Amino acid sequence: MAVDSEHRRWWHVLGSLPATVAVLVACNALYIFLVALGNITDYDTNFAFVQHVLSMDTTNFGAASGTGLDPDVMWRAITDPTAWTVAYIGVIVWESAAALVLIGALVLWVRAFVTRGAFDTPKAVSTIGLLMIVALFFAGFITVGGEWFNMWRSTAWNGLDPAFRNSVLAAITLVLIHTTAQSWVRKVHVDTGATKLP
Repeated sequence: MAVDSEHRRWWHVLGSLPATVAVLVACNALYIFLVALGNITDYDTNFAFVQHVLSMDTTNFGAASGTGLDPDVMWRAITDPTAWTVAYIGVIVWESAAALVLIGALVLWVRAFVTRGAFDTPKAVSTIGLLMIVALFFAGFITVGGEWFNMWRSTAWNGLDPAFRNSVLAAITLVLIHTTAQSWVRKVHVDTGATKLP
C-alpha cells in the first residue's frame, strides 16, 4: 500500500531523492566555501600554484624548475605577476560566488521541505551553483590549466586529480537533480484539489 505523502515516516523523507540531492548540494556548498576560504587565508601558498601553472616553469616531468622545458609550447606561458594576481583573484571570486549560490540553494531546499513547497526553485539554483563548480574545475583547471598550460607535465604543481574529482562530484549531483523520477512529481488529490508533495 502506498503511503500518503502527508504521513510519510521521517526515514522515507530522508531516503528520498530530494533529500539526497539536498545533502549533496550541502556537501558541495561546504567544500567550495572551504576552498575559497583557504585561498583567501592562505593566499601565498595557493598563489604560488597559479604562478607556476601560468608560467609553465615546471612542465618538465620533475626536472629542476625552468629546465628541460618544451620550446614548442612555452610561448603560451604567462610570466607577468599582474596577470597571475588577476587570474588568482578571479578564481577566488568565482569560488566565493559559487559557495554563496549553493548556500542559497541549501536554504531553498530546507524551506521546500519545511513548507512542503515545490522543488523547482532549489533545483534551478543548485544547478547554477554546481555548473559554476564544473566550469571552474573542468574548463578552468583541466582544460585551460591542464592542456593549454601543460599542467599534466608538472609533478610539483599539478592539480588535475583534485580538479577531476571536484568536477565529477558536482556532475553526479547535477545528474541526480535532472533525473526524471517520481520523487519530483507533484501528486494532486482530485477530491479536494489540494496539491501534495512527496
